[in-house]
This record gives sequence, structure tokens and C-alpha cells, in this order.
Amino acid sequence: MGNILKEKINNGERVLGAFINMYAPSLVEIIGYAGFDFIIIDDEHGSFSSSELENMIRAAEIVNMAPVVRVSYNPSSIQKALDRGAKGIQVPMVNNEKEAKDAVEKAKYPPLGNRGTAFSIRPARFGKEKGKEYLEKANMDVLIVVHIETSEAVKNFREITSVPGIDVAFIGSTDLAVNMGYSGDTKHANVQKVIEDLFETGKRNGLRMGAVSGNEIGVIEGFSKGASYMGVVANSVIMSSLEKVAKSKKAEVSS
Repeated sequence: MGNILKEKINNGERVLGAFINMYAPSLVEIIGYAGFDFIIIDDEHGSFSSSELENMIRAAEIVNMAPVVRVSYNPSSIQKALDRGAKGIQVPMVNNEKEAKDAVEKAKYPPLGNRGTAFSIRPARFGKEKGKEYLEKANMDVLIVVHIETSEAVKNFREITSVPGIDVAFIGSTDLAVNMGYSGDTKHANVQKVIEDLFETGKRNGLRMGAVSGNEIGVIEGFSKGASYMGVVANSVIMSSLEKVAKSKKAEVSS
């Protein structure tokens, strides 16, 4: 067991991941070989069967990249992601202290939570690991990231991040901009002010902060603002790169 990603975060290191919302194990491997620390398998917006989710997690393990799952709204989503081997979960739309506590309780075994116990799962090596030692290690290793992406969550930010077991507060800028009434315009001055305030509050209180970007410039900006956990959207990076190549057919060719 063990969770190198969580260890890096707790040691104050910057970590970089990529969101992917399509079933593409080979792409997960490519992202790992490119040097990313973790993959965020997007089960909120993506469409994955249980077996596909497990294969995506396996692909990340092959290239020594930590598999994190952004879970869906299905009540069993956290359980299923962790039972298939996810090293962490990202929980969308966490708006208050109660919802933050619910996320922690679903991700941790008793006495810290109420996650259902089975030793026949992949993380327990299908029964080779079991008992108190395994349960305590699993509780310690799981990474829990909560999304701050509504005005309500911003208002309750300190209460949410004070819940024991929350490791990273992740700013979901697109949903935040939509929720604030700006139709996803993350660059709007009012949205940027809220984001800056969240980072400042996080810095003052020693919180681990996360953010999302669609390109390398945004990743650099996120780290400079104080994020230690950055996720880039793989689809956006791929589309941008392909568009640049496609434009090359119109370039002047010198003889």
C-alpha cells in the first residue's frame, strides 16, 4: 500500500495531474510517461463502467502514477472507486461542513468513517492483507480532495476545510463562474477576486489548495498563486496541440 502522492503533498511538494473523461488506458500511460504525478479519472462527467474504471486505475499503476477518481453523485461512487484501487477521490459540489464530513466518512473505515469493509478487493491484494493493520493503513493513505465550486462553498470555506480528513481544497473555477452567474467566464474580475481570496485564506491557514487549468500557462499561474495540487484538462491540451498541427498545412513552405 502507501500513497506517494499524498506524501508529496504533505511534504509541501507541487504535484501535477490530468483530468481524463474517456475510456483510454493507453492515454493514461502516455500521460504517466510524460511525467505527470497523478491522473484524475473523471467519473462525474465521464462515462465509465466499473470494469473500465478499474482498467484505467491499472494503467496508472503501470506507469507509477497515482490514480485519483473524481467521483459521481451515486452514493456508492466513493466506495467503488476506492475498492478498485484509487489512491484518492475528488468530491464535486461540497457546499458545507456536513457534506465534507459525509465525504470523509464514506472514504474511511470505522472508527473514522463508515466505509464498507471487504478484504477481497484489489487494494487488499484480494484477501492477502486484512485486519486492523490494513484498515488503519487504508485510512491513513487515502487522499480526499473536495471541490469548492459554488458561492455557498465559498461562504463555508473555513468550515469545510476544517473537517478532519480533508487533504486538499480544490477550486472548480468553471462551475464557480457558472454558479456566480457568469456563464463559465473564469476570467471575469468578480470570479478572479473570489479565487484570489480563497488562495489567500488557504495561505493564511496553511491549507493545501488545488486548481484546474486547460494549458501549461494556467498551470504555472495556479502554482504561483499558491496551489500545490494542479490538474490540467487532457482534452483541452490535446485539442490545442492538434489545432496547432492542423494550422501547419497553411504555413508558407520555403524552398
